[in-house]
Amino acid sequence: MSEEKSIKLYATHPHPCSYFKDREARTLFVDPHLPFNNRLYTELSKRGFRRSGSHVYRPDCENCQACVASRIPASLFKPSRNQRRCQNRNNDLTVSVRTAMPDDAYALYERYINVRHKDGDMYPPSREQFEQFLCDNVSPSRYACFYLQEQLVAVAVIDIMNDGLSAIYTFYDPHSDRRSLGVMAILWQIQYCRELQLPYVYLGYWIRECAKMRYKTDYRPIELYMSDRWVRLN
Repeated sequence: MSEEKSIKLYATHPHPCSYFKDREARTLFVDPHLPFNNRLYTELSKRGFRRSGSHVYRPDCENCQACVASRIPASLFKPSRNQRRCQNRNNDLTVSVRTAMPDDAYALYERYINVRHKDGDMYPPSREQFEQFLCDNVSPSRYACFYLQEQLVAVAVIDIMNDGLSAIYTFYDPHSDRRSLGVMAILWQIQYCRELQLPYVYLGYWIRECAKMRYKTDYRPIELYMSDRWVRLN
């Protein structure tokens, strides 16, 4: 990375891990005052960094490397039988890609957190938290809004980088289990990535020992960032 010598990284003090109750975590943050552009964002993503709100970060835990950055090579992806079934179940949805979060999205987000993530860091939800997490961006984002007729049922927040899409976060109707809307959102982003002729969908951190984060290897082939290089699993 040509700019890496001038990039300041700040490390947090050890704090309770969000995924393992018996572990402490430490996080590296990119200097929030650094002039940010898409080229730098892309290079950082290639090295395992992620965005959350206005912060770009990477886990840096002393005795644990459980969080592994992952990405899907979009042109090579082949859906499984279950993934094809998910697509078929959702053929009645329409998708609108927007440059701003829709006005009715917060109510959906609030329901999603209250039902699906009562044990997580984002509970209880608040509008301030919602705006800081998903609307205050260091990079232009797109909001893929999934509708069943006129009803908003899912939103996928996406950053468009030079070499692909970064799947920042998806929230959806928590009572539509049969639709598997989280799966559908990823499948749609892979197709959108192909339409934009970009190579990768960055999915965030895969964690083998955490059920909520293990699903990412259901999408094959997948690439994992291990020992400072991307390793492909077919």
